Amino acid sequence: KLTRLLQDSLGGNSQTILVACVSPADSNVEESINTLRYAQRARNIKNSAVRNITQAAISHSEAAALRRENQMLKIKILELESRKRLKTK
Repeated sequence: KLTRLLQDSLGGNSQTILVACVSPADSNVEESINTLRYAQRARNIKNSAVRNITQAAISHSEAAALRRENQMLKIKILELESRKRLKTK
């Protein structure tokens, strides 16, 4: 189940590190073998990156409007953060 949850993070454009901890003790042989099997299955997961492509390109005026909206939202966030800081003082 965990491998399926992590499947999108274990390949493509991402780099993922998996640390498998095993024990040399005889009492932990079964758990160590299961850990190594899981690590091998996770290592064998292959997926390919898919580029997100929009169907219709936006016009220069739409892009400019989005930039203006983005800038206004950033200013609004700064104003709200400064109000919050003033209230906590």
